[in-house]
Amino acid sequence: MVGLLLVTAVWGATFLVVKDATVGMPVFDFLTWRFALVAVVMAAIRPSVVRRIDRGTLARGAGVGFLLGMSYILQTLGLQHTSAAVGGFLTGLFVVITPLLAWALFHQHLSLLASTAVFTAAAGLALITLNGVSFGSGEALTLLCAIFFALHLLTLGRWSPGRDAYALTVVQLTTASLMCLTGAAPRGVRPPQSGSTWTAILVTAVLASAFAYMVQTWAQKHVTATQAAVVLTMEPVFAGLFAVLAGGERLTVSTLVGGALVVTAMFLIEVPGSPSAKSDEEPSAGGHFSARRGRGRLRCRSGRSRSRCRVVFRPSGS
Repeated sequence: MVGLLLVTAVWGATFLVVKDATVGMPVFDFLTWRFALVAVVMAAIRPSVVRRIDRGTLARGAGVGFLLGMSYILQTLGLQHTSAAVGGFLTGLFVVITPLLAWALFHQHLSLLASTAVFTAAAGLALITLNGVSFGSGEALTLLCAIFFALHLLTLGRWSPGRDAYALTVVQLTTASLMCLTGAAPRGVRPPQSGSTWTAILVTAVLASAFAYMVQTWAQKHVTATQAAVVLTMEPVFAGLFAVLAGGERLTVSTLVGGALVVTAMFLIEVPGSPSAKSDEEPSAGGHFSARRGRGRLRCRSGRSRSRCRVVFRPSGS
């Protein structure tokens, strides 16, 4: 549980890290370096992954990688025009948007609890954007990024079964990197010009993505998926906390109350009895566990001689 809380704190802190880093570096340049680095790191950790990338994994990984890339591009562009705290709360709405899109696109049942969460999140969004924060381009881009994160989660949930989890993740990250490279190409991709920018890239790529993913996988062998999900809903809270303590941002009462409602809506989606909580498996003596993050899910079944895993994952943070 402590490991998951640490990972969540790292993810929350990255909103402020990215916002500060992109002040002096173009968004597409920053994301190109970030995604390229984490893809190289993960491939270096397990070099054999390259041989496991077949045509199906490449095609599906590229598809969901496009959604992943769009999510991060929109989020990072949005952070240039809104505060890190508001960006964290609005991004967290993807947890609530996911079941809503599943109902609209795939006709999945929307429970009363999920409907309550949607209305609670809408109320929170209204409070965040009334009086304290105007709903401008930054907020619109971040809300759109939450929709893309939800689409990424839904698509990957349908396309990942039967595919190598680690290989699929590397293809996604590589695709996102190539997307950002395309966006940066007209003006040329420049390397980071300062030590602080290099630090931001290393933190988001290595610490908040590769390292955090491995810690999450280890930690969630020891707690239930629902317990983990509730801990991980603390991400926007940490985003707001770091924004105030380290970034000097000021939050109005309406923003604080609105943020609390957003987190409450995320909690409602994850509590036992909700559709998403029911889909998770509890740890058992037989070796079953399901690791769920606000942005992904890892399902594994371990036997005496081998383990089989399926991942619905996006590297975290902003």
